Amino acid sequence: MTFQSEARRTEASQAACAVLAEPRARLAAQRSTRRLRFSPKYGSGPREVEVDYLWCGAPGAPTVIVQGGISADRDVTALDGDAAPGWWQALVGRGAAIDLERWRVLSIDWLSPDRLGAGSVSSEDQADALAALLGELGIAQAHAFIGSSYGAMVALAFAARHPRSVDRLLLLAGAHRPHPLSTAQRSVQRGIVRLGQASGQADEALALARQLAITTYRGSAEFGRRFAGGPEWREERFHFPVEDYLAHQGRRFVERFDADRFLALSESIDLHDVQPEQIPVPATLIGFPSDRLVPLADLCELQRRLHGPATLEVVESPYGHDAFLKEPEQLAPLLREALA
Repeated sequence: MTFQSEARRTEASQAACAVLAEPRARLAAQRSTRRLRFSPKYGSGPREVEVDYLWCGAPGAPTVIVQGGISADRDVTALDGDAAPGWWQALVGRGAAIDLERWRVLSIDWLSPDRLGAGSVSSEDQADALAALLGELGIAQAHAFIGSSYGAMVALAFAARHPRSVDRLLLLAGAHRPHPLSTAQRSVQRGIVRLGQASGQADEALALARQLAITTYRGSAEFGRRFAGGPEWREERFHFPVEDYLAHQGRRFVERFDADRFLALSESIDLHDVQPEQIPVPATLIGFPSDRLVPLADLCELQRRLHGPATLEVVESPYGHDAFLKEPEQLAPLLREALA
């Protein structure tokens, strides 16, 4: 996720409520910042917290919350005239599975400890911020909370803490707790970043941690297909086909993320722990057999333990955990049906 500077937040606030006139329908876009009051889990009591959000779609339409992984931001979709597509552009837009002519999408930038004035940030903090934002916007109940990866964890925390504020959950590649092996992998990544910070090489360490993370996001079949070639000799050593790809991913991540933010949000995943029995909200779960970060068995357990009615959809994909980003054609009918 891109860390929001003071200048950008000010500009976003001034640009709130820009209304886009379209020939078929009018889409309203509010990209702004609200100061909300709640109590961070690891803080010392109630405090006011600035929350950056995007609320866009048909004016007056039911609101659907959409949140992604820790590297996603509020720009889930780009409206006409925006330079870059949103991180879920294929599924959120005019006429898409999450149709902006039918729904109004709400998304926030993830909070970090510096915003909260706390040592750590929890999935409950993100959920409480969203609940407070609904109140500020005059939304009594969101039609749905669609969460992917970390966003699914926050959706579960939201439903456990604010069950009357959402009608249904759509959870992709996220469960009630992290798998211990996934925690182990993230712990190593955080260790790399801390070592880099201590040695004055924070950017290099963050890039390396991202490279390691990429190997856990994608499936073995995809890597086997894309990088099966032999090494080549250059720059006085052998380079394997996968290395250039990983180095590119690391560089891109450093350009839009900082080390402290990565550490906080990565830790937040591993602090997440929600009791499914406390969640009465109907849920649709979507899992991927190739996902090594969130095993399908964990989603089966979540489905069994949820207090409300729950269905589990299994989508075959070679893309592992990233399938929620890479399989829009398979996901679109599932999202449409769950929202209907």
